[in-house]
Amino acid sequence: MRSERVTVSLPAELVAEARDAVRRGSAASLSAYVAEAVSARQLRDRSLATLADLYGGPPPPDELDAARRSLRLVPPAAVG
Repeated sequence: MRSERVTVSLPAELVAEARDAVRRGSAASLSAYVAEAVSARQLRDRSLATLADLYGGPPPPDELDAARRSLRLVPPAAVG
């Protein structure tokens, strides 16, 4: 995949956590960490767009919540 250099401004706390992930070895580099985050956001946006197409609009919040619980995308403490 071709890479392109960009400049972005991020909150210092996010940068610190990303750098910590690199130090721990859970990311190859800061660039890799950010690329993975952008990729995850794009996948989420595409998935929500697909659901909107299927439902003829945004899916009902209760169905989204049920799907998040089913996929374990919600921390247990947030499940009510």
